[in-house]
Amino acid sequence: MSTVAAAPTRPLIGEAPPSEAGPRPDGIGDLRPVPEIGLPPALQTLRFSVRQLEFVSRARRELGEVFRMRAMDSDHPVVTTHPDHVRSLFTAKPEQAPSLTGESPLRPIVGPNSVLTATGPRHMRQRKLLLPAFHGEAVQRYVAMIADATEREIDKWPVGEPFALAPRMQAITLDVIMAGIFGIEGRPLPGTPEHRLRQVIRRLVWLSMQPVSQLAELLNIGQDEPRGLLRPAMAMLDRATYAVIAARRAADLEGRNDILSMLLQARDEDGEPLTDRELRDELLTLVLAGHETTANSLAWAFERLVRTPAAYDLLRDAVRSDERREEVVEATIHEAMRNRPVIPVIGRRVTVPWQLGEFGVDAGLPVLISIALLHHREDLYPDPFAFRPERFLGHKPGTYEWIPFGGGIRRCLGATLAMAEQRVVLEAVARRTDLAAADPAPERVLHRNVTMIPALGARVVLRERRAS
Repeated sequence: MSTVAAAPTRPLIGEAPPSEAGPRPDGIGDLRPVPEIGLPPALQTLRFSVRQLEFVSRARRELGEVFRMRAMDSDHPVVTTHPDHVRSLFTAKPEQAPSLTGESPLRPIVGPNSVLTATGPRHMRQRKLLLPAFHGEAVQRYVAMIADATEREIDKWPVGEPFALAPRMQAITLDVIMAGIFGIEGRPLPGTPEHRLRQVIRRLVWLSMQPVSQLAELLNIGQDEPRGLLRPAMAMLDRATYAVIAARRAADLEGRNDILSMLLQARDEDGEPLTDRELRDELLTLVLAGHETTANSLAWAFERLVRTPAAYDLLRDAVRSDERREEVVEATIHEAMRNRPVIPVIGRRVTVPWQLGEFGVDAGLPVLISIALLHHREDLYPDPFAFRPERFLGHKPGTYEWIPFGGGIRRCLGATLAMAEQRVVLEAVARRTDLAAADPAPERVLHRNVTMIPALGARVVLRERRAS
């Protein structure tokens, strides 16, 4: 039985269907309605939450590159996979296509006040305040710290025994982001509020990998505050976060340039400081989003490399011979983030009638951009499911064709830092280690909240470790 509603025959991907996109001041009366998936809303919600990649891939095969879901607790979003549609949404006036992050499944976790969940002028003020901490000289200061943390981590890896890379990558990226946010050189000292917060975060990240966490996520869809199993977990995280804020409020902030101290000294348009709740939301967003996505991007990169000998040999040879090293490392990162984007979907809510090719979208509806499907278009990336870093050698990815960091005014604040971290870690691991897959079968995708991660944490075997 077909899982989708009947639809007229449409051009296949690669046959250049109509791609005109953007706001339509005259309405959408002459455009076709978007074809809909024909499953019950509850089943669509479940499949999108638990098996999103398979769900949207089938919808694209059967309905084409624009389709509509009927999900619970939503306005039944339209999904697109065309780069011209991406361009129209990313370059639209902010008031015509505001971000959907204010309605994100992360809202019960990070709250409504952070740079991630805020929209409009509030988001732009926060972004302007935080941007210097994630660019230019600030990132260069982190590079040596990233290198030291990576070398220490590699020295701990067991030889000849399978282990998961994702938690090892998280240990590196968590130390780096906490250093930037709290101004700590190296790992927080035991007994400090920052050390307690680090312990709680690592514990909760581990718990989020357990099967029961998916049930907790489903129960919190559309919620503003955590409920069910998520409530005690967030209470524990809140206690640790507020303890850090209280300790820093009592400290002398003169001469400090870390993010928390900067936020404590910031004032809004009325001259008022941020409340503890506003600080809490901002800090949790930066810590959680600032380390885990990068860690899983690195885990996916090695999960792909150890199963693609030609790509792995290309990277190791370039790093160890120093020939085309920077170019090959960059291409490997681009291909890993194309092939396995950690954030598989982003969205905008159009506030005016919108055109997506031959289809019309009513004002007020959410439009989701499937990053995973966009990154696997055959017309953009021949043999799209193959892991081939060479496709990016001498070729930069297109602005609206490669979007693991999103785009427009909502492009990831920490993209520059994330790329720097990946460069340093990829080089160090390729130079010092020879890894193999713990199991020749590729790891399946696990959808966790808004992320797409390796189900087993990218399990590898260290065959040989070289001296630092």
